[in-house]
Amino acid sequence: MNDSIDELKEVLARARTEAAKVVIGQEEAIRFALIAIFTNQHALIEGVPGVAKTLLVRTLAQILGSPFARIQFTPDLMPSDILGTNIFSFQKSEFTFAPGPIFTTFLLADEINRAPSKTQSALLQAMQERQVTIDRSTYRLAENFTVFATQNPIEFEGTYPLPEAQKDRFMLKIRMDLPQQEEELFLAQRMLTGDAPEAVLERGAIQTVISEQDLARVRAALSEVLIRPELVTYLVEIVRESRRHESVLFGGGPRATQSLILASRVHAALDGRNFVTPDDIRSLAQSVLEHRLVLRPEFEIEGSDANAVVKDILQKLPVPR
Repeated sequence: MNDSIDELKEVLARARTEAAKVVIGQEEAIRFALIAIFTNQHALIEGVPGVAKTLLVRTLAQILGSPFARIQFTPDLMPSDILGTNIFSFQKSEFTFAPGPIFTTFLLADEINRAPSKTQSALLQAMQERQVTIDRSTYRLAENFTVFATQNPIEFEGTYPLPEAQKDRFMLKIRMDLPQQEEELFLAQRMLTGDAPEAVLERGAIQTVISEQDLARVRAALSEVLIRPELVTYLVEIVRESRRHESVLFGGGPRATQSLILASRVHAALDGRNFVTPDDIRSLAQSVLEHRLVLRPEFEIEGSDANAVVKDILQKLPVPR
């Protein structure tokens, strides 16, 4: 048993190291993306253009030995454009299925809120069931199928915001901020030497740390990461308090509780531990809950936001020792 958890910790540590060779200054984003992958869940990524959202997912796909595909969502994108369709073959006098780009392992759904609700729903259904149905025929997706859906936080013209019930399908929300001055300077220096992040990725300078076939096996070791009963109670109270908070109309549901338990185990393993601490839970609460909270209109008008609510909840609840 110890061998499997040690292998998990080694794979996670090597994946972080390799990703940092390409993705500069986004350590938390790398960590949270790995959490989504190793829990077999999906994630929202929010950030302005140019902060390496696509590069992050492409890099992790290469490191974890898995195929990658990207879909640029637009207002005229139809469900068949992402799922695939049946095409009639005149040579064979029959229909054959032409798979869409969703048939991959890591899928970047770029600017998902630009597509109409019908197309969003087609993707989100595939996320939940890991299969698609075309003309009454069902096709299975990859066992490790993971969606990273991006949103631009500053551009809302011509967008179709995700309904709250659909946001709940995403385990966590990853914020990718603009780099710090020293990080941006380091990036500029690398560009001058021909060692740009994209060039490093293209020439295969990063190592694959695990095969896609072994990913599920290594992931199973998460069950060995201990989480004490009092921490489970604390975690549940955080989610339940998100429903009772005075400024919240709708809070996190049971799926948020499940997400926080799964994520805290990977978070602990990323730090080289076999056990979860209160800090693991507190570090993840905002990312797991933020996109799930619906605030009361009067509090939104006053300038309150989901981040402030989660911070308030964490300050109020006693931390187990």
